[in-house]
Amino acid sequence: MQGGAVLEIDLDKITFNSDQVVKRCQKKGIDVVGVTKGFTAIHQIVTAMVEGGIQELADARMENIVELRKRNFNQPITLLRIPRLSNVDYVVRYADTSINSEITVIKALADAASKIGKVHQVILMVDVGDLREGILQEHVLGTVEQIICLQGVKLVGLGTNMGCFGGVLPSVDNLGLLVELADTVERQLGYKMDIISGGGTSTLLLVENNIVPDGINQLRIGEGILLGTDTTNNRKIPGLHQDAFRLRAEVIEVKSKPSVPVGEIGRDAFGNIPQFEDAGIRKRAILALGKQDVYIEGIFPLDETLMILGASSDHTIVDITNANQDIKVGDEISFGLIYPGLLSASDSRYVKKLFKRRKQ
Repeated sequence: MQGGAVLEIDLDKITFNSDQVVKRCQKKGIDVVGVTKGFTAIHQIVTAMVEGGIQELADARMENIVELRKRNFNQPITLLRIPRLSNVDYVVRYADTSINSEITVIKALADAASKIGKVHQVILMVDVGDLREGILQEHVLGTVEQIICLQGVKLVGLGTNMGCFGGVLPSVDNLGLLVELADTVERQLGYKMDIISGGGTSTLLLVENNIVPDGINQLRIGEGILLGTDTTNNRKIPGLHQDAFRLRAEVIEVKSKPSVPVGEIGRDAFGNIPQFEDAGIRKRAILALGKQDVYIEGIFPLDETLMILGASSDHTIVDITNANQDIKVGDEISFGLIYPGLLSASDSRYVKKLFKRRKQ
């Protein structure tokens, strides 16, 4: 095995999850935009999502979007991070749509698109409580009036973000407010919004419970498809695979040692003062895996008898005292991942990617 860790990726499970999410949303008249940023738009995974029925893609990094175009993904692609004013030429060239909250940037997008004979689509983000991107509700009408007068861009809808900064959960009330704002725009300005984008994976719970407000017709789904989980609502999504991704790392030392270091304790290599509980002598495995490879807090041992004690840049120390099997040097320990762990492992050049596919 070259490198210290392997990320196993079951493409069939990603295809299955994509299919299930698309079908559940279609029943409510909702289109699913497949978010590719959680795995740095690795093309094999994108293909698996498309095979599961994803017809539109979205990413927060222009580098990923450019790579998708080079890989001949011709699906409509949305830029999910507010465009940089310095980067509008690339945005209009490679992305069909972008989310926006700054009229200065939207005007620059309009100018850049006009210069190359294109019309760039814009979703105006509205802050309904999470306090990340978005204009305030009282500014929606005035902002819409400015956008619809511009050449080179087309306002296609309103959107909002939930759960990513403030942890605010989507609800009938806050998503209903987004629908009401779109209705107000149509009623007062005579301008019809084609898209009302009601957040991401956390909104799937409203879909499952059949209480998502009428009018919400787009969701941007990443975590739910990839991991079958909904972190904001702290749940596993019923009927989806939670094990499409697995991380394996090799054991490079096995020793029984005290559970509290001996000597005066200062700061570790990352500037933190570690805390230890005296549990006596414990059997420990050191893995060829560290913080430079993956976000350690984003992984967890599949064997629940194991416990991660900590990590440095190059090593992870795991308590194996109560392990279900005899762990030796050269063995591998497998981990599940939560979203931050997947994000870092996918982006790490030190983690080998191994794709599994049963269907031919």
